[in-house]
Order: sequence, then structure tokens, then C-alpha cells
Amino acid sequence: MEADSISELVRTLLTRRGVTTPEDVSAFLAPDYAAHTHNPFLLCDMDKAVARVLAAIEKNERIAVYADFDCDGIPGASILSDFFNKVGHSNFEVYLPHRDREGYGFHTEAIKALALREVKLIITVDVGTVAFDGVSFANEKGIDVIVTDHHELVEELPDAFAILNPKRAPYPFPNLCGAAVAFKLVCALLTEGKRRGLENFTSIPDGWEKWLLDLVAIATVADMVPLVGENRTLAFWGLNVLRKSPRPGIIALCNQLRLKRSDLTEDDIGFSIAPRINAASRMDEPDLALRLLTTHDPAEAEKLAAHLEELNASRKGIVAGIVKNARKRVSERYGASDHVVVLGDTSWKPALLGLAANSIMNDRGGVVCLWGRDVNGDLKGSCRSDGTIALPELFAAARESFIECGGHNASGGFSVSHERAATLAEDLAKAAAGLASPAAAVSDDVAVHDAIVTLRELSWPLLRDISRLAPFGIGNPKPVFKIAGAMVSSIKSFGKEKNHIELMLVSDESATSMRAFDFFRTPEDFSYAPAAGACATVLATLERDTFRQPARLALRVVDVLAQ
Repeated sequence: MEADSISELVRTLLTRRGVTTPEDVSAFLAPDYAAHTHNPFLLCDMDKAVARVLAAIEKNERIAVYADFDCDGIPGASILSDFFNKVGHSNFEVYLPHRDREGYGFHTEAIKALALREVKLIITVDVGTVAFDGVSFANEKGIDVIVTDHHELVEELPDAFAILNPKRAPYPFPNLCGAAVAFKLVCALLTEGKRRGLENFTSIPDGWEKWLLDLVAIATVADMVPLVGENRTLAFWGLNVLRKSPRPGIIALCNQLRLKRSDLTEDDIGFSIAPRINAASRMDEPDLALRLLTTHDPAEAEKLAAHLEELNASRKGIVAGIVKNARKRVSERYGASDHVVVLGDTSWKPALLGLAANSIMNDRGGVVCLWGRDVNGDLKGSCRSDGTIALPELFAAARESFIECGGHNASGGFSVSHERAATLAEDLAKAAAGLASPAAAVSDDVAVHDAIVTLRELSWPLLRDISRLAPFGIGNPKPVFKIAGAMVSSIKSFGKEKNHIELMLVSDESATSMRAFDFFRTPEDFSYAPAAGACATVLATLERDTFRQPARLALRVVDVLAQ
């Protein structure tokens, strides 16, 4: 990457991200797959895992891939499925736990069923780091377990045959998603299988595994791991593969969503592809998404994609009803100073409550926990946090209130007894006292932005320039522009439920106009409520707007400030 080929804006954006040396700039703007990904054998236990899988293949032992039911686990299971099919090992199956009946985890009842089907080796995906009971039960049944996972480590680990987790030393990059860890296992298996000269391995073209990067990219973006370091390289090249993927399910899904494959971005994964893969398990059909990603039949893929779209539409309707009900109850029970919201309803489906909790959290900030009743009669729920309280800390402070709980800083899940559900709101409010670290107020004149521009300066060349920093995500946010002195010529709501906002901005100086929009926002949700005919300062990202054809430039509103 020649230094003089980088614009001053891109150089400034890189500096803000701590990317300053020529080597780092080159690695960021043009990731080299070979140079910027790590040797899979650096993962602790990889040698053991590879030896055990190859032994199972040579002995034709039955292997089960036990994967989580989300848009990390399912792509990861698809990666392993593709691998076993490629090397001709048909004696395997994929097990996805039912989100509602079983929930997240490595369950003994499922292991018992796998044992009855004479499974001798289980490979987990995106689960297993703390599965002490499940691993012990599998060992009792004579089943070896290889854990591939990325969740936080605890002081002790289960007695698995091998545990592949990038957070274990000496692996140099701890933030891989679960599917990427499964991909690393496949890379190591191919390397060793070829080195040994094993049948069905030597005939596989070198580099075949890179065709699996479409699935790695989907999972990496969907699981919201930091898009820096090795993740950036995997997502960068994975998006390139995704844009030309021969996978019938990807082609069918893009057709269904009217997405132009050659232009796919991380936004298309985050807002279109991932929600539909997740909808399968949320609506009780997790195998549907797995079949979509692994089928080789275009006709079947079209049917699966259409069915998935139906499920997603149904999911949207149910979640909208939950959110409407929850908002009403929040307004009746909670004030602006309440930092933790807890609501429950036995008619709510637990699998959908993470989405609903996220909507309520976006409304008011803080922590929002919603619970419902599953098909077994158990009370389960989801929490979302705006970052002022880390959910693991909240769960630890109120551990006696839960039967089970866990998750990441911003999202988590729990189960609660019927007795403790009645006092959960009070318990979490007490636990939260002292944990919250209110975000520092940011005044209008120092609001966070990357550059100040006029409407006239917003152009396709500018978009192409900043797109050199893509893919964007956690750790590499989209550049935010500050547009001052724009007049709001009109305001309207759009969408089926009229719950999204659109502003038309006009510049007095150049008569330039541009659409500015955001989802699930009203004028009152911004720091300054925009009004038609008034001037305002807008903080926004620059987007390729495909809402209307042909594609145009538009602004995705971050905030509106007083002029």
C-alpha cells in the first residue's frame, strides 16, 4: 500500500483507530490472508484434536457435531459438515439443541440420544467451555468430546479430550467467533491429512478451505466480535468469498431478499442474512437454517429460503407485539431514573425476548431483562445492557436470584424460579446499585464525530474512500460525519408500522438535498427533536441507499443536535 495513495481523511480515520505505521496501514487496508491469519496449530490442544478426528475418520466412527442454534453455531456446524462431506466421511450428524425446549448448552439428554446412535466422538461448536456435566456424562458413555468454543474461560476446564478456545494460551488472537474456531480445526485437519497422504485428502485442491470463509464471515459479523486483527482478515476475505459463493442457499437467500450478491456488505449480513438464520431457531426450526447453508440443490434452497422468510416475518410480528406490550408496562412502572427494567409474562416466548429486550434498551438505555415461559413450563429470559453495567457482574451480584445465568457484557440469558420471578425486579435493582458507571455527558459542541462536512461534499468518491476501511463493526465503527447548517425540509415516518424516521436535508448554500434516516426512532429520540423548516446539526454515517432504485447516497442518522 503506497503511502501517497491514501487520502488525508482515510489517514485521519486510521490514526483514530491507532493504525499509524506503514506496516499496520497496509495490513488494515489490504489484509493478506497468509500473513494476517494465525497457524491453527497454535491453538492449545489442536494436535490432540486433529489426531482424534483423523482416527475417527480412518475407523469410520460415528461423529456428531453439536452446535449452538444461533448465527455463529449454525455456520460453524455447516463448515464441519462441508468438511466431512468433502473427505467422504458420511458417518456423521449435526445436532442443534432446540432453543425453547432445551436452551443453550451441552445437554445430557441430547448426549444420551447420540450415544444410542453409536456416536463415538462429539465436536462442539460455540459451546462447551463450561460444560462440566455434559462432558463428564459423555465420558461415562464412552464418547470423546472435542470442544470448539470462544466463550470466557473459567479457572478449571471440563475433562474433554481437547478444548480449542482462542482465549487459551498460546494462541495470539483471543477474539475469534465460534465458527472461526471450527474453521481453524478444518484447516488443521486438511494440513495433517495431506501430510499423512490420507485417502480423500490428497485430492482436495490446496486452498479449498477458503471457500468456507463465506460462512466464517457471516458468523464473525453476526456474533459481533471485534472486527480487528485476525477477525478483520477473516471478515474481509470472507465477504469476498460471500460475493461469489456458489452455495445454493446463499444464492437463494439473496434472491429472496433482493440483495445483489456482488455488492454484499457487512450490513447485509447484520441486518438481512443473520436475522433470518437466527429466525429459524427462534421459531422452532433450527435445522432449516442448517439445511439452507449446506444443501447442494438449488430448488430445495429456493424453498428453504422462502420458508425462512415466512418464519422471519412471523417472528417480526410476534416481537412487535411483545415490544408494544412491554413499552406500555415500562411507562406505567418505571421512571427515567430507574437503571434496571425487569418485566415478565408467561405468554411471552423466551426465544424472542432478546430481540424485544434490545428494543426496550435502545428506548431508554440501562439494563432490560424480560422473561417468559417455555414449553416445559420453565421461566427463562434475556437481558440487554447499554454498557453502563456489565451483565456478568450484575448476574454475579444477584446470583441467588437465578437458577442459571450467563452471557457477555451486553447480552445474557437466565432462568428463574416462579418464586424468585416475583422479586427479580427488586433483586436486580439492589444488585445494580454501585455497579452502574453512568456515561459521561457529551455536550453538543464536542459530540463525537470523525469529520465535519457539508451536504455538497457527500459524494460517491467519498463513500468509496471511507469504504476502504470496511468491513465495519465492533472495534472499527463506521466514520461519523458532522453536517452543520442543514435545513430539515421534511420529516416523515416510514415502514409498515411507521416506526422509522426519514428527514430530507437541504443546504441553503448549494441547494443540495439528501435523505437521512434511521430505524426505530422518532424525532423525540434525538438530543434535539428536528422540525420541518428548522436548521439542525446532524451526526450521521454515509450509506449506499438501496431503499429505492437506482441506489443513491443517504445518511444514517446517529443523532440530531441543535444548530
